[in-house]
Amino acid sequence: MIASLDGLVGAVFADSMIVEVGGLGYRVFAAPSVLSTCRVGERAKLFTHHVVREDLQALYGFRTPEELGFFGLLLTVTGVGPKVALGIVGSRPVGDLQLAILSDDLALLTAVPGVGKKLAARVVLELKEKVAAAGVAAGAGGGGPAGESEVVAALLALGYSAGEARQASREALTDLSVGPGLEDRVKAALRTLVRG
Repeated sequence: MIASLDGLVGAVFADSMIVEVGGLGYRVFAAPSVLSTCRVGERAKLFTHHVVREDLQALYGFRTPEELGFFGLLLTVTGVGPKVALGIVGSRPVGDLQLAILSDDLALLTAVPGVGKKLAARVVLELKEKVAAAGVAAGAGGGGPAGESEVVAALLALGYSAGEARQASREALTDLSVGPGLEDRVKAALRTLVRG
């Protein structure tokens, strides 16, 4: 399995690029947001998902491990293939997509070409619990500043409504006395919910 590539960009196409590593050129399918930042002759580091089937081998490339992980999660949904999953991951930041799943925001998902209402509903149904669990687990170990989507995901996993979670997370994020970590911000948001 090819898990990542680090090499020079040999060519950029509408849906893919060639990454040259050790004298070999690997064709990597990527979202337009990734392809638009790549220039021929410049270095590219991509985390890859390697699909091997009887009639096909393909590499799908992502800028971050989070994008790669979310792509793999989308592939577990019935009816979602690599091209649709790539379209979803490339449409918005992963945190926004996770928040859309947790808050049943079908409109955000159906804005992606190839995703209709039925498929969007299936994505939400099949991934809601997995995203909530992954959001809380990922945020618990991180040392960097927590954003609104992580705080909202944690509050949704605790059973609060999307509206309550968004409002409380905004208040926690604007409070300058609260630390930057997820745990600090979730505690601050919970204090807001208890007071309100």
